[in-house]
Amino acid sequence: MKVYTDLFVDFDDTLYDTHGNAVEALQELFEDLHLGRWFKQPETFYDEYWKANIDLWTHYSQGEISRDYLIVERFRRPLSVGMPGEVSKDFCLKASDRFLEFCSSKPGLVEGARELVDYLMAKGYRLHMCSNGFHEVQYKKLRACGLDGCFQTVVLSEDAGFNKPSREFFDYAFLTTGAQPETTLMIGDNLQTDIMGAQRAGLDTVWFNRFPEYKAPEPVGREITSLSELMNIL
Repeated sequence: MKVYTDLFVDFDDTLYDTHGNAVEALQELFEDLHLGRWFKQPETFYDEYWKANIDLWTHYSQGEISRDYLIVERFRRPLSVGMPGEVSKDFCLKASDRFLEFCSSKPGLVEGARELVDYLMAKGYRLHMCSNGFHEVQYKKLRACGLDGCFQTVVLSEDAGFNKPSREFFDYAFLTTGAQPETTLMIGDNLQTDIMGAQRAGLDTVWFNRFPEYKAPEPVGREITSLSELMNIL
C-alpha cells in the first residue's frame, strides 16, 4: 500500500456538517429578519436559498463570479421571490451577516469526523485543511466545532488567490504546506472541486460520497460513504 505523509482535507460537508448547520441557521435567520411578513411558507424561502446557493458556489469555484457577488446574490434571489419591489443590496448584506453569524457558531460535525481526525493525528499524518470557504467564517467554524488546532496548515482560496479546483490552488497548497504530490492524499466530498481538481494536480484522492444514491458519471478512484472507512485505508 502506498505511504502518505500529508493529507489535504476539505472542511465543509467533509468534516463540518455545513448543510445541517446551515439548515438551522436559515431557520434562525427567517425568524430574526421576520421574513414571515413576505413568505407564508418558510420552506419557499429555504428552497429558493438552496437553489441559489448551489448554483452560485458552482460558479464561484470556477472563478466565474466574485465573493462579493455570491454573498449578495444568494440572498437577493430567494428574497425576491417573496418581497415586493427590488431587494436592496444593504438588506442582502444584513441577511448575509446574520446568517454567517448564526452558521459559524454551530458545532455540528459530520458523523465520525472527530474520531477520524483523532485517529489520523495519532497515526502521525500531517493534516492540512483545504477550503474555498471565506476566511472570516472558517476559523470561527473550526473553533465552534472543536477542530481548531488539529490542522498543521489551513489553506483557504482567499489566501491562495485561486479556488479549488484550479491547479493554482493546489500549487499554493504545496508551497504553503511543504507537501509533495506523490505522498499527499486529497479527501473531500465535492466531486468537481475536491476530487477532479486534485487529480489534475497529480494527487491521489478519496471521494467521500455522503449521499451514496448519487453515482459519479465516471470512475473517480477510491470512494467511501462514511468517514470511518478511511481508517481502513490510512
